[in-house]
Amino acid sequence: MKGIVVAGVASGVGKTTAAVGIMAALARRGLRVQPFKVGPDYIDPTYHRAACGVPSRNLDSWMLPHRHLLELFARSVRGCDVAVVEGVMGLFDGSSPDSDEGSTAEVAKLLGLPVLLVADARKVARSIAATVLGFRSFDPQVKVAGVLLNGIASPRHLDYCRRPIEQAVGLPVVGYLPRRDDLQLPERHLGLVPEVEGPVAAEFFDRLAAQVEETVDLDLLLRLAEAPDPPAVDPVLFPPEPQPRRAVVAVARDRAFSFYYQDALDLLSAWGAEVVPVSPLEDASLPDGCGALYLGGGFPELYARELSENTPFLQSVREAALRGLPIYAECGGLMFLGRELVDAQGHAYAMAGLLPLRTSMEGARLQLGYRRVRALADGPVLAEGEEARGHEFHYSRLEMLEEAPAAYEVLDQPGRLEGFRVGSVWASYIHLHFGHSPGMARRMVAIASSRARGR
Repeated sequence: MKGIVVAGVASGVGKTTAAVGIMAALARRGLRVQPFKVGPDYIDPTYHRAACGVPSRNLDSWMLPHRHLLELFARSVRGCDVAVVEGVMGLFDGSSPDSDEGSTAEVAKLLGLPVLLVADARKVARSIAATVLGFRSFDPQVKVAGVLLNGIASPRHLDYCRRPIEQAVGLPVVGYLPRRDDLQLPERHLGLVPEVEGPVAAEFFDRLAAQVEETVDLDLLLRLAEAPDPPAVDPVLFPPEPQPRRAVVAVARDRAFSFYYQDALDLLSAWGAEVVPVSPLEDASLPDGCGALYLGGGFPELYARELSENTPFLQSVREAALRGLPIYAECGGLMFLGRELVDAQGHAYAMAGLLPLRTSMEGARLQLGYRRVRALADGPVLAEGEEARGHEFHYSRLEMLEEAPAAYEVLDQPGRLEGFRVGSVWASYIHLHFGHSPGMARRMVAIASSRARGR
C-alpha cells in the first residue's frame, strides 16, 4: 500500500496546512485518498474531509488499544490509493515525557508508515539541518523519509535550507510552502475553526492544492510513501456479520455540535443503529422512533442565543428525558443540557434545564488532557465499574446549582468526580472514543433498542 505520515517538528509549523494541501493535491490527481489524524482532535479532520471528500479517521494510540487502532486503520484503507496521516504536535510528543506513548511516532511505527517531516524555515537557514538530523536520529525505528519546508521566503532561502539537509542529513527535501498569508487556516480559542461552520471557501482548497502541485514533488512523495500492508488482526470492534437495524440514535450535528469520531458513529451503525442527524439549532423535535440522543461537543457558546430561541427543540428534549429516553452528552452537549449558558460577553441564555448547572465562558481557563475514568453507575455506553480512556478539552467553567450524582471517577486525578447522571441523562466534559472497548457502541444501541420497544 501507499501511506505517509505528515509530522511536524513542533505545533504551529504548518503541519495541518501541509497535510491538507497534500491531500487536496493528490485527490485532484484522481487518487482515492484516505485521511487520518493522530490524537483526539475533532477540528483538523473537518478540513481533511473537505479536501478529500471522505471522512477522516482519528488514530489515538493512548485512547485506543493498539489492536483496535490497527483494526480501524485496516478497515478504513480498503480500496484507497494512498493514506495520508496528519500527526499531532511534534513528532515525538505524546502522553509521557519518558516514552512515545500516544505520539505521532508511536502511530507511525505501529502502522509501519514513513514520515514526511514538516519544518518551519521562517527564522532559520542552515541550522534547520541540525533540527532535521536530530529528528532523524532520535528514534531509529521511526522512518523519516523526507522533509517539507514551510515559510520559504525566496529561492535563495530555499537553497540555504535544502542543501545542508540533503548533503549533511541525507534526506530529500520533497518540497516547500512559501510565505503566503492567504494559505493560513482560521483559528480561535480551541485551535482551528471547524470547517463545518463554513468559514473556508472551496477556493481556499483549490489555492492550497495548486501551491502544493507547484512546489512539492508529488511523484517523489508517492515513491517515498511505499509501505507494507496493514498488519492482519482479527476484528474485535465490529460485528462479524451485518446486523439488522434495530434502533434510531439521534446525533446532534450542526454548526454548534460537530465533535464526533467517525469510527464511533460507524460502530453505532455497524451494531444496528440508524444514526439520524438532528440540529438543535434548526430542528423542532427529535426524530420519530428515537431510542437515544447523542449530544457531542462543539461550540454551543457561539450559538447560545440561537439554541435558546429554538424552544420547540428544547421542549422536545425535555419531554424525551421525562419519558426516560437515554441521553448521552459530552462537553458542549453537557453545556446544552444545563440550565443556563453564559457567553464570553456575559450574556446568559436558558438551555434545556435537565442538569442543575450553569456553564460560563467568563473567566474560563483551558482544561485539557487525557483522562481515565470509571463509571459509577450503569450508563448509555459503560456499565457500572467499567473503565474507559478519554480526553478533556474545554474553556468553559461550570457552576453547580444543586447536588447531582457524578457519572465517573477520574482515575488519574485521585479524588475527582466528573460528570452527571440525572434520570436517563448522562453527561460529562470528557470525550470518549467508542473504539476503546468493543462493548461501548453495542451497549448504546442495545439500550436504544430496548427503549424504542418500550422496555
